[in-house]
Amino acid sequence: MHRESIVIVTPALSDANNGNWQTAQRWSRLLRPAYNVALAGQWRGGDEALMIALHARRSAASVAAWRAAHPQRPLVLVLTGTDLYRDIDSDPDAQRSLYLADRLVVLNALGAERLPPALRGRCRVVLQSCPARRVLPRPTRHLRALMVGHLREEKDPRTYLRAAERLASRSDILLDHVGAALDPALGALAQARAAALANYRWLGALPHAATRRRIQSAHVLVHPSRMEGGANVVIEAVRSGTPVLASRIDGNVGLLGDDYGGYFEPGDDAALVTLLQRARDDADMLPALQRQTARRAPLFSPQAEGAALHRLLAELTERIDPGDRR
Repeated sequence: MHRESIVIVTPALSDANNGNWQTAQRWSRLLRPAYNVALAGQWRGGDEALMIALHARRSAASVAAWRAAHPQRPLVLVLTGTDLYRDIDSDPDAQRSLYLADRLVVLNALGAERLPPALRGRCRVVLQSCPARRVLPRPTRHLRALMVGHLREEKDPRTYLRAAERLASRSDILLDHVGAALDPALGALAQARAAALANYRWLGALPHAATRRRIQSAHVLVHPSRMEGGANVVIEAVRSGTPVLASRIDGNVGLLGDDYGGYFEPGDDAALVTLLQRARDDADMLPALQRQTARRAPLFSPQAEGAALHRLLAELTERIDPGDRR
């Protein structure tokens, strides 16, 4: 059987160890049984049948070059959190990328609402995935909260740090933080708080496997982002049986559902503290959140994500002229 060639362009490669790289790497695995797939940081010319580009602004040069070289070949643009919730409002390169793409992919169920109405017909939702993971043993003498997110303003680590300060007197509520200091000022702040507070540990960047184990063994994942396309880390927690406390933004609600019981308003550290105290003091809270996330977990299976990807590409590759196939 003939296999189409596909290039996935991602501005973040393996050394970044971020959500874009994880998405690109996972999609390449899911698509390789049916397609020849190459990963690239930038498209520099080639004869592939189809391009998938992550990030409207940062992949804008590759998107424009592809469309100029192959005006009739399909182009899929995957919109990240900074695309949807910032760049497409004001950045000309990001805006141009939207109109050059044949399909726009969003990673949460509410993402299409941020697009210009004229483009929503091009949009498809592809929810990201990970394998189901077993719950690791969790101590009973304290509650272990975990934030996984690089230190940059979009992830809002300040809210988590302020919550740790408010909880300084609660020795039975411990807050861990995994993530690299992409913003040096935030890194310095996290380091200072870790030195001053017995209940807060900044663990820095960790390999993906080590981070997964910490998610599996945490009582609760805290995800305070102000801007998210559809966070891999939330999906990892759901598939690990770890409840999530999340900011009420579209990128989180579009994964966890509008009626989820673990939301706090973005930046509201007092509300986050209240949720963490309830998680420790109210024996019914975490089991209730676990039941809610368990109902959502099948949406994030690799089988569901793979099926959505293959449906998307089938829509596009079926229209390629057989004489133009590579």
